[in-house]
Amino acid sequence: MTSNDIFPQRLTRIDDLTRSDHFYLDDEDVCLFIGEYTARQGFSFSATNQLILNFKKTRDRRGTPQWKYKGQAIRQAATALRQSLSDENLARLTFVPIPPSKAKTDPLYDDRLVKTLHAIRPNPPLDIRELIVQKVSTAAVHSVEDRPSPDAIAANYEIDVSLIAPPPQVICLFDDVLTTGAHFKACEKVLRQTYPQVPIIGIFIARRAPEAVDFDPIPPDVDF
Repeated sequence: MTSNDIFPQRLTRIDDLTRSDHFYLDDEDVCLFIGEYTARQGFSFSATNQLILNFKKTRDRRGTPQWKYKGQAIRQAATALRQSLSDENLARLTFVPIPPSKAKTDPLYDDRLVKTLHAIRPNPPLDIRELIVQKVSTAAVHSVEDRPSPDAIAANYEIDVSLIAPPPQVICLFDDVLTTGAHFKACEKVLRQTYPQVPIIGIFIARRAPEAVDFDPIPPDVDF
């Protein structure tokens, strides 16, 4: 494991230096993350990679010895979020999990985001609402070459009208990894139809960091 061997315990906001790593985000989006995940690297690359890869273990692994690590990752993420958010903020936020790739009717549906939110602070309970429902299952975005646009993702979403009251003070969209920002923008678009004036932010367990590229800073044909 690298020097980044401890999962962070504080939120960092996406800013001018990091926004370009997340194609669909714009200057007005308020998105925060805890760790930095590096794709195509293994568990040993960093504490965040280890947590995210365990967190994303699919339900077909249930009953195997490795399943316990998923539960540990959920608890670890919840603890970090609890350390990062004040009681005042927890009281103001309505947490809305961004739907996973599998619809609720799918046997492989994964409720890891909902479980994490409930584990942040069981009592008094947080305002957690699965307001956004995915109509049909899709392939996980990391497994497809052409990632869907926010509009394409939003077309597969609908609002659970039984959960829209009372109106939220601030909506917090919650997901495990911020990649392009497409799912955040899709959820924001759908929620704006019901809550046109309510502030919407995003909180992510990690953001996908760009991979480091090794290069020689001095061209071999330059004399000095």
